[in-house]
Amino acid sequence: MNDFKILQKVYDMILYGNQCLNQFPKSEKYALAAEIKQSMYRLLRLTIETNKKYHKKTTAQQIDVELDVLRTFIRLAADKETKYLPFKKYENWAKMLNEIGRMLGGWMKTMNK
Repeated sequence: MNDFKILQKVYDMILYGNQCLNQFPKSEKYALAAEIKQSMYRLLRLTIETNKKYHKKTTAQQIDVELDVLRTFIRLAADKETKYLPFKKYENWAKMLNEIGRMLGGWMKTMNK
């Protein structure tokens, strides 16, 4: 796992995200929180798949899509109307996702060359 840095970043983001999801209200633990968890684990699965495949471009594009889906879910959880996620935690989580996105963008650029 050390040689593939984006995988470690996704792993760390999942650990942080699971801590944040624990404070969601009970009514949302099986709705939005479950969707966010599923999205995080799909992101992890796609990252591992991409690392193992010879042709990585399409799977990397799937990671990009899943990353945007996850960003949207987290933004929804931190919305002024829902307030399931405090702004500070949203900010930290968004920074982690942005860093993963930047790493993915650089990785996709190297694949296109």
